[in-house]
This record gives sequence, C-alpha cells and structure tokens, in this order.
Amino acid sequence: MATGLRTPEAAVDPGARTSAHHIGWRLKALVLAALLGCVGLFVLARALVLEPVLPGSWREDGRDAVVLRGAADPVLATLGGSRLVALGPAGGTREPVDALLLQHSPRWLVGDDERARQAAMNAALQHALGAGAVDLQFGDGTVATVAPRARGVADLGFVFWLLVALALMLYLTAAVVALARPGDAPWPYVALAGLQSANLLLIAVESVPGLGQPLVRWDWHASWRLVPDLATAAAVVHAAALHPRRLPHAAAIAAAAWALAAALWWMAASGRLPGLWWWLQAALVGGGGVAIVLLGWNHRRAPHPLAPVLGRLGAIAVGTLVILSAALAFVHARGELPLQIAAVGSTVWTVFLASLLLALPMLARTQPLLREFSLVAGVSTVATSLDLLFVAVFSLGHFESLALALFVAFGTYVAARQWVTDRLLGRRALTTGHLFQLLYRAARDVEAQPPRVHERTRRLLRDLFEPIEVRDSRDVPPASRVVASGAGLVVPLPAPADSAAAPPAAVLLHHAQRGQRLFTSDDERLADHAIEQLQRVLAVDGAVERGRREERLRLAQDLHDDIGARLLTMMYRAPTPEMEDYLRHTLQDLKTLTRGLAASSHRLSEAAAEWRTDLGHRLQLAHCELEWSFVADRDTELGVVQWSALTRMLRELVSNAIAHARASRVEVAVRYDGEALRLVVADDGCGRDPAQWRAGLGLGGVRKRVRQLGGEVRWSEREPRGIRCEVYLPRLAERGG
Repeated sequence: MATGLRTPEAAVDPGARTSAHHIGWRLKALVLAALLGCVGLFVLARALVLEPVLPGSWREDGRDAVVLRGAADPVLATLGGSRLVALGPAGGTREPVDALLLQHSPRWLVGDDERARQAAMNAALQHALGAGAVDLQFGDGTVATVAPRARGVADLGFVFWLLVALALMLYLTAAVVALARPGDAPWPYVALAGLQSANLLLIAVESVPGLGQPLVRWDWHASWRLVPDLATAAAVVHAAALHPRRLPHAAAIAAAAWALAAALWWMAASGRLPGLWWWLQAALVGGGGVAIVLLGWNHRRAPHPLAPVLGRLGAIAVGTLVILSAALAFVHARGELPLQIAAVGSTVWTVFLASLLLALPMLARTQPLLREFSLVAGVSTVATSLDLLFVAVFSLGHFESLALALFVAFGTYVAARQWVTDRLLGRRALTTGHLFQLLYRAARDVEAQPPRVHERTRRLLRDLFEPIEVRDSRDVPPASRVVASGAGLVVPLPAPADSAAAPPAAVLLHHAQRGQRLFTSDDERLADHAIEQLQRVLAVDGAVERGRREERLRLAQDLHDDIGARLLTMMYRAPTPEMEDYLRHTLQDLKTLTRGLAASSHRLSEAAAEWRTDLGHRLQLAHCELEWSFVADRDTELGVVQWSALTRMLRELVSNAIAHARASRVEVAVRYDGEALRLVVADDGCGRDPAQWRAGLGLGGVRKRVRQLGGEVRWSEREPRGIRCEVYLPRLAERGG
C-alpha cells in the first residue's frame, strides 16, 4: 500500500536512481509542504486561542449532568460543584442542557436522538455566546450571568498539542511518499494519510476542554465530520485493489468503493440515513474487511510479501475497531451514556490507525519505538472497550472496571508483544540452536570445499529466509541491504580463499518466507552475521592452506636438496648399468614428486602427460607394454590433494600389475566428461577372483584415496585373463584442495 511496488525486479531503492537535480527540487517541495503545514497549524491554534468561551472548568457528574468544577471568574467562583441545567443569552430564553454538551463531536454518539439533542444544545450555546453575555441556570435555581472570554493558549491542553504533532508527522510522511516517486506515487496511501491527518486535527480540536464544539457551525459540522471516515473506508479498498500488484478490474472496484462512500455521505447529509452511527461503523469495518479479502486474493494470484503483511495489519485495525464498536453498542443498548470513555476509546483507535500509517512506508526499517507505540495504542483501545463492558455487564464502579481493564490489557500486551514484534511481519522464530546448526553445517561444507563457498552461501540464505527466488545481483553493496521497500535483500557473497583477484559477487533474495513477509533491518544484521562467520571459516581455511603450501614447499626443497643430491651421487657411483638406470628413474620420480608438492594446482592435461611419462618409464624397466588413452571434453584444475591421490593410485595399480600379476601389457584409460573422471587400469596378468583378495596396504590405500575424492572403485576379471580396475569420481571439479 505504501511502497508503490510494481514488480519484484525493482531491486534498488527508489532514491538510488534519483539525480541530484531531482533530489534538490524534492527537498525544496518538502520544505515548502512542511512550512505550509506549520502555518496552517499556527492559524488553527490562533483561531482556537481567540475564540470566546464560557469561563470555568466543567465535568460530567455520572448522572448525565454538567457540573461546574471550578472557575476563576468572580461570578462563578462560589458555584463550584453546582449542576448546570440550562443556558441562554442574557435576559433571553434558556435551553436545558445535559452531559452531551461536554461531548465535542457527534461522530461517536450511537443514537440519532442523542445526536439531534447534542446539535440543539450546541446551537443554543453558540447563539448565547454570540449575544455577548450568557445566563447560566444551576440546579438550585441560581442564575449567573457571565461574559465570554478568549480561550487562551493554556486552555488548549496537552492532548491538543500531542495530536497536532502526530497529525503533522503523518502529513509530512504523506508528502515524502508523494514526492519520492511523483510519477508512480501510491496515491491511495497518500489519501489515507491525509484523511487521518485531518481526522487527528478534528479530534485535537474536539479535545480542547470546555462546553461545546470549538470552531464549528453546527448546521454543517454533523455531515462534514463524516467525510474522513467514509473516505478512509473507500481509500482502503482502493489501495488494496492496486497494491502490491494491480488486481483485475481494480478501477471498477475502486470506483464502486468511492461511489458507495459518496452515496452514504449524501444520504447522511440529507437526513435520509437513520442509524447513522451503525452505517459509519459498518462502512469502516466493511471497507477494512473487503481490503483484507482483496489482499488475500492479490497474494494468491502472485505471492508478494507486502500483501500478507498489510492483511495482518488490517486485521488488527479492524479487530480493535470491532471491539470498540461492540462495547459502545452494548452500553448504548443498556441506556447508558459513557461519554468520556467513548471519546478516549475513539481517540486512541484513531491514534493507533495513524501509527500504522506512519509505519507503512518504512515497514522494512520500522524502529522498535514506533512498533511499541503502535502496540500500546492498540492495547489501549482494547482497554477502553473492556472498561465500557465491565461497567455495563458487571455493574462495577469506574475505578474497579478501569483497574480490571488495565490488568487484562497489560496481560494482552505481554502476551502479544512477542507475536507483534516477531510474527506481525510474518517472521519465523529462529532459535539460537537452529541458527548455530545452519551456520555450523555451512561452515563445515565450506571448510571441506572452499571453492563451493558461493553455492553453500546461497543454500544457507535459503535456509535462513526461505525466499521465493535467489538470483545474482549486479549491485554488490559492502553489507547486506534491504531493497524494494522490503521485498528484496541484497547480500554480498564471501570471496573464496586465495581468490583475491575474483570480482565481488552478491545475491538478491526475493520475498522472504515464501512471500509471507518483508525483509527488515534485522534480516540485514542476520545475513551479515552469517556471512561474517563464513568469512572467518574461509580465513582460517586460507591460513591452513598457506601453512600446508609452505610445508609442502619445505618438504619439496628438502627432498630435492638432500635426497635428490644423494641419489644423484649414488647414480654416478653405480656399480652396474642396471643400477645406474634404476637410480636415474628413481631420481626422475623424485623430481615429479617434488614438482607436484611445490605446485598449488595442476592442469588435468599436464598431469595426464606426467602420468603417461612416469608410467611409461616404470613399465619400460619391467619390459611391459603400455597402452595409454586420455580423453577430456575440457581442461580443469586439479588441487594438490587430487593430483597426489590420482598419482599414487596410478602408481599403485601399475605396480600391482607388474609385481603381482606379472603382466606383459597394461592399458590405462583416463576420461573426463563434464564433472566426472573415469580412470581404468587393465592388465593381462595372472590375477583372478578380486572378490577374494585380502586388502593390504596397497589396495587399502587405493580405496582410501578414492573415498577421499568422493568416488568409488571396482575390480573385475578380464577375459581370457587379467584384472580390470575402474575408478569413478563423479564430482571431481567440486573437490579441489
């Protein structure tokens, strides 16, 4: 409703593409809007301050009568505690009055008769004030003639300024939303915020202490006071038809809502709508219910996290309104007139609705203070409703009912707080144990296979947030960032160990928890924490790998300088040509080994060439023929562990063919296709029945190295004679190291 999202691909903040020029005019327009709002509030406050009012402080006595609490006016100073029964212009006709004169708005009066009686009393008061002097008749027959006075700043009250400040905040929020994307602004939200801002101003004016409604002509106030609520019901339906995605026939749905609201207002203004309060409540509850249904339909058509979130917020707002309306209706049915509680309940509910509207544009980054404010406002609405019901149903005193209502409301707050903070936005509770398990599993996988860190990070993010879609992002921020007003989350991926030259990468997660909630700033912190843990694993893995490489280099250097030098000396001093040739090949094997230890990786094609040369020399000394075959659809890198394991396996298998099978011919075939490597070594020796072989160091070493590389090995007989060994490594490229 408040984001103006069109598609989930809008993966950048709305202001990210805004030029400095556009920001400049938007800022100027916002400053102008703020200035106009402040000037308007100043004019309103000045009019209230200068308006003539009756002196004194007035209250309800619990029996539907107006009681003078006290007054600084010398005429009224001695009449404190007296009941006011009638008033009128000095020397003129006096009209009877009751506690309805203290109710400043007809909006929350349930009965039509009460509304008409209130309008008549306010008209009489306005006529008396216009005469310049007012006769006040009290219950003991005393008549006091007083002169109206200007209200003054001090008489506006704290509640007035509080509501005015909230109205200004909501007005400026609507201005920011409208100016952020003027070509695609969510105008239903702007209308909603503007209407509730006006509603707050009306309630602020109505909260000013005193008799009668300030600044109001009663011949038009009763009808125009309905506009904010009726228009709110229509705007809610309009917004749900357009956001987060436009529904079929959205224009017809919105037009029907606005037409119905206009028809209700016209009937109310012309006096053709009996039971007006019931119609108003039905319009608000019905509009909210229709909006919830439309949001559910929107989510079923194409899942979007904003739809269920708005549906939950709407259900809370409608639910609290239903409770308040039911309480007022029940009390009215008993013939009671709970004016103060009704005024407080309606005010608190309007503040609650305003707080939800304030939170909507920044749902992904709503601060805890704003969440707590909304929660307290909602619970306060429930408390005032319960207070009404306890008084009416259980005949409790005001103190007892208020204490019990506060107790129940506080229990509701404690019970609902976790739900509101964790489940209101659809967030699944993530326990510390589950989070540790996911991070531990990811860290172990990354530690075992560092090159797969990006794939493992994507899997971890899926487990944490359950997004509908995960794809690469062209935008790589320095830290995780919520985008598209909470519909997406961009997470930078950790760089694999020893790949500083690799370009930075990031992924974009769309629609958390299968489209049930928005991403929030808490998710940013969680993603950054998870990436930080993986980066620590990679850093440790990189340090270990550097230590291993340094150790391999040291060993290779020692073997070359020490053992190599000794073999070279022995070769020059060999007593026979056969011994010299044997030592020469041994020295060649040592060079191959040291070169492999010194290198951090090997190309498969280069390793195959070395294997062919090495095996050829070995078989040549044994007077055995080698048939070599190497086929690869592409070249790939072999890590040191892979190169060492494959080299030792080939040497062991060929040595077995020479020493145990006494073969005259050995066939070696290496085939790399996709990610799989198939290695076959076959001979024509005397070996038979491999199932009966006892696993010695040689065969056990082959099996161990194959398992280390994630593959499988199998020996079988050849016809007419010989043994065939087949090694299959299905994911060679994923197990570098």
